[in-house]
Amino acid sequence: MERRDVRGHYEELAAEYDEHWVYGPDYIPWMSARIAEALRLTATDRIADIGSGTGLFAREVAASLKLRQPILCVDPSEAMLRQIGTPPPPALHPIVASAEDIAEERISLPYEQLDAMWLKESVHHLPDQARTLHGLAARLAPGGRLLVVMLPAAIQYPLFEAALARFEELQPDPADIVSHLRAAGLEAGLTHVEHELRIDRDKYLAMVQARYMSLLSTFSDSEIEKGIEEMRAAHPEPVLVFPDRFAFILGERTAVGDRQGGDA
Repeated sequence: MERRDVRGHYEELAAEYDEHWVYGPDYIPWMSARIAEALRLTATDRIADIGSGTGLFAREVAASLKLRQPILCVDPSEAMLRQIGTPPPPALHPIVASAEDIAEERISLPYEQLDAMWLKESVHHLPDQARTLHGLAARLAPGGRLLVVMLPAAIQYPLFEAALARFEELQPDPADIVSHLRAAGLEAGLTHVEHELRIDRDKYLAMVQARYMSLLSTFSDSEIEKGIEEMRAAHPEPVLVFPDRFAFILGERTAVGDRQGGDA
C-alpha cells in the first residue's frame, strides 16, 4: 500500500474537484439540506465547515439560509480554497487551516465561538480523532452543534474489490465518533441518511482514475488501471445505480458548564 499524502492528493485534484464530486444535479442540494436540517441552522448562526474543500456544501447552505454572516470554510489546502473564488463570495470566508489548527486554537477565528460546525467526510483524515474533536467541541457556544458526516464502516459503491476491502480497513467506526463527542462533553447520537446515485459508468470510471476519493490515492497507477478493468467486467451497464449511505453523528453542547468536557 502506498503511503497516503492527503494534502498532496487534494492539491492535485483541486481544479477538477467539483466535477468529480457532483454526481448529478440533485446531490449537492440534497446533502446540503440534510446538513442544514441536522444542525438546525438559522440565519444568525456562526458556522464553520471544517474540511470544506472547494466550499461545495457551504455555498449551497449559505444560499438557502440567507445567512447574516459568512460561513467559515476551513481547509488545509490553499488550492482547494482558491476554487471558492477570487475574491470569495461574501457568504463564504476561506481560512487556510487544518482541523487541528482550529481545535488547538493555533489560529484566531472571526467568531469567538461557533453555533454550528460540520465535518463532511474528513474525520477519517484526523490522526487523533478524539483529541481533535474534543478541541472542536470546546469552540462551541452554549447550545452549539457539531455534526460529523461520514461513510459507514462498509459501503456499496461499485469499486473494485481491493478498494472496498481497504476502505473497511481504514474507515473509522461511527460508534467511536459518538463516543469521542460524548467524552468531549456533548450529547451525541447517530442517525443515517441515504441517497440513490445514478451515474454514467464511463464518468464514474474516470472519477476513479482521477482518484476522486482519497482512499484511491493509496493505490499505484497500475493497481488503479487493474481495478478499472475489474469494474468494467463487473458492471457492463451504462448507468451505475447504487446507494450513498451516510452516518450523521450530531453532538450538542447543552450548558455552559459542559465546556470542559467529560463522560456522558
